[in-house]
Amino acid sequence: MICGVERLKERKVVIPNGDFILRDGDLVSMMAVPRETAKFFKKMGIPTHQVKSTLIVGGGMIAFYLAKQLLEMRVDVRIIEQNKERCEMLSEELPDATILQGDGTDKEFLLEEGLAHTESLVALTNMDEENLMLALLARKYSEAKLVAKVNRIHFEEVIDDLDIDSIIYPKNLAAEHIVRYTRAMQNSLGSNVETLYKVMDGAAEALEFVIREESHVTNRTLRELSLKDNLLVCYISRFGKLKMARGQDMLKVGDSVIVVTTHKGLNDITDILKY
Repeated sequence: MICGVERLKERKVVIPNGDFILRDGDLVSMMAVPRETAKFFKKMGIPTHQVKSTLIVGGGMIAFYLAKQLLEMRVDVRIIEQNKERCEMLSEELPDATILQGDGTDKEFLLEEGLAHTESLVALTNMDEENLMLALLARKYSEAKLVAKVNRIHFEEVIDDLDIDSIIYPKNLAAEHIVRYTRAMQNSLGSNVETLYKVMDGAAEALEFVIREESHVTNRTLRELSLKDNLLVCYISRFGKLKMARGQDMLKVGDSVIVVTTHKGLNDITDILKY
């Protein structure tokens, strides 16, 4: 299901309905179960697969926790770090990873340590400029998936135009977790928002509601409901089975419902209605 469209030329975000027409240049966000996502990309001719190796530049705490997760996924992990003591600590804590002491900004060193052959590069130094330049350098010498950490968020529009696959902004992620925690506290006070994610650069939210009681939205087809503009009911989970929401579907007590919208501050499933 297409659940969001960023119309870059007009600098606006739209939650599409059935009458919406896609245009050249649109940035499209979709929602699907993993199996169907893989099928879709295969039909589109876009290769997708989990990377089997990664080269991480910078051995800080983010690199440490990332490496632990990747190793659990059986990804070959190599970490480049300049500080000798930090390298020794990483070697002890991550025995299955390869820890390399050296200058991660040295092109020759990177090439010697497998830059041209790694399937992904993650730049996690303390310098935004170094991370961006490392990713751009890797683009020239490899086909790796590129991820760069950027702390300053004032230049997002410029950075997003660079040929880098993923830019990670820790401040934005921290803010998102704070919002989720706040919503969780509200949930204990009566809200039925279970989870919340900021999507499309924060211009929209994806929310999961749990329906705990009968209301104006239950036992009526979605087609009959007067839903807010720029809001889409995407998926319904009932008795552990997930299905894409259609106009003839009804919401029932016990359902989990995934909604995407540009409206901020929705706390209850009834907030999806215009009135």
